[in-house]
Amino acid sequence: MNNFMFPTLIQQLITNNQYPLLTEETVDTFIKQHHYSVLFFCNDEKLFPENLDVAVILPELISVFKGQIVPAIISRADEMKIQRKYGFTTWPSLVFFKDGSYLGVISKVRNWDEYLSEIQNLLLSEPSLPPVKIALSQN
Repeated sequence: MNNFMFPTLIQQLITNNQYPLLTEETVDTFIKQHHYSVLFFCNDEKLFPENLDVAVILPELISVFKGQIVPAIISRADEMKIQRKYGFTTWPSLVFFKDGSYLGVISKVRNWDEYLSEIQNLLLSEPSLPPVKIALSQN
């Protein structure tokens, strides 16, 4: 079970907005079930206070792209394992998918016009492989 607590604003996305909370076991099924999806990687709001800004912005973005993009929140307990698959290193991050395939990532808080432009470009792009990060061996 998830031992990490979300701040109230992010918890409201899960309870009030009914954004699914995904784990390592459920993320692949979710992104394959939807034509376009976005995963919100939050990490710790004390280290990355911009998480709360993105928690306010994300529902507005979903509203603008209504019916196109289905959002979900990544479980704090599994986010580092899932994050490694997508190669981003900046928090908070929104990772976009088309039919289960990677489109790209938008990290940190952006201004509204940047979000709209970048998301539109992602939706028009072809899926690609996420950037490759060299994994450190764990002895």
